[in-house]
Amino acid sequence: MESSDVHTFGHELPAMFDGVKLAAVATVLYVLVRCLNLKSTTEPPEVVCQDTPLSRFLLKSCPMLSAEYIPPLLWGKSGHFQTALYGKMGRINTPTLSGVRKFLPMHDGATATFDIFEALAAHSTGDDITMVICPGIGNHSEQNYIRTFVDYSQRQGYRCAVLNHLGALPNLELTSPRMFTCGCTWEFEAMVSFVKQAFPQTQLIIVGFSLGGNIVCKFLGENRSNQERVLCCVSVCQGYSALRAQETFLQWDQCRRLYNFLLADKMKKLILSHRDTLLGMSCSSITEADVSRLCAATSLMQIDDSIMRKFHGYNSLGEYYEKESCVHFIHKVTVPLLLLNSSDDPLIHQSLLDVPRTLAEKKPNVMFTLTQHGGHLGFFEGAMLFPQPLTWMDKAIVEYTDAIYQLKVLMDES
Repeated sequence: MESSDVHTFGHELPAMFDGVKLAAVATVLYVLVRCLNLKSTTEPPEVVCQDTPLSRFLLKSCPMLSAEYIPPLLWGKSGHFQTALYGKMGRINTPTLSGVRKFLPMHDGATATFDIFEALAAHSTGDDITMVICPGIGNHSEQNYIRTFVDYSQRQGYRCAVLNHLGALPNLELTSPRMFTCGCTWEFEAMVSFVKQAFPQTQLIIVGFSLGGNIVCKFLGENRSNQERVLCCVSVCQGYSALRAQETFLQWDQCRRLYNFLLADKMKKLILSHRDTLLGMSCSSITEADVSRLCAATSLMQIDDSIMRKFHGYNSLGEYYEKESCVHFIHKVTVPLLLLNSSDDPLIHQSLLDVPRTLAEKKPNVMFTLTQHGGHLGFFEGAMLFPQPLTWMDKAIVEYTDAIYQLKVLMDES
């Protein structure tokens, strides 16, 4: 190579490196735009319901259901980021609650625990109303998202009763060889019965988050008497059919298989923290072989098959999912029912949303609301980067319940 060629090539090197840098920057930006879903537009939630006086009143009284939900600009349009932030932090600047913990013995020796938080202000109607809350999988009253919602509800005039799932509270031993399952309503029913007896004048608002949504809808549909003194029910981010939900958890789209692994690891640690109780009692249905299978499990289905279904004596995994899903009970709920989901929830496959959509089209008391963004129990709001402490979900639930009670007051006066 002649000296003139070398000199020319030397001048071209900086330009080549600049081109590589630009290409790298463009690639990173493209990936960020795709991962963060930055090109997605904000829209009002999709609301499915029959055209009835109830739905017209609710849509008029609940502007959040017809206004745009605007998540934080840089990351809020990604269901994965919303879900990850909820999973890691729960909420921002979580308030400290002051309540009373209750312990109730169950018929099988288990001990149901829940916390009661009195209202911090009078309700706008001056009446006594109690939010009865069922958290998500393995959750309890000390979770950040629960504390945020309870604090906001208290300030709006609601007493709150929050179930602590059996075996979920840290440093609290089981008193029988049984933990919570995806559809067992025994502890929730015990809490509701206690609230009704302790506060005979109170009206109830039932709220369930994720797995808790399945439990509360199943509870209301199991027995007509369970709906007495219940004004309405709100279910947030549940999957409706346990069997179908677990089948979709084995798929890789939207990284559900990864979420499945992470949730299974969390459940595995929770169950193993009660290993001595589950194996040590003579009445236990759990064996060392079951625990060995648990330790090797990498999915929720494997955990359900090796451990969870045996708490209630189900003969197969299919029977467990069939009997514990609210999908077979929810059509019996007659009180106003708000079913809230997010379209970009990576844990809930779109096919699962056929259940609430069809139900809302057929039943006059049901309203199905689907936001475009929000992830799984995220629903963060904020201008650019930092989310606000209170989420769209918290405000929308209280707005809906306020509207339901205002309608009751109007009907009582007429």
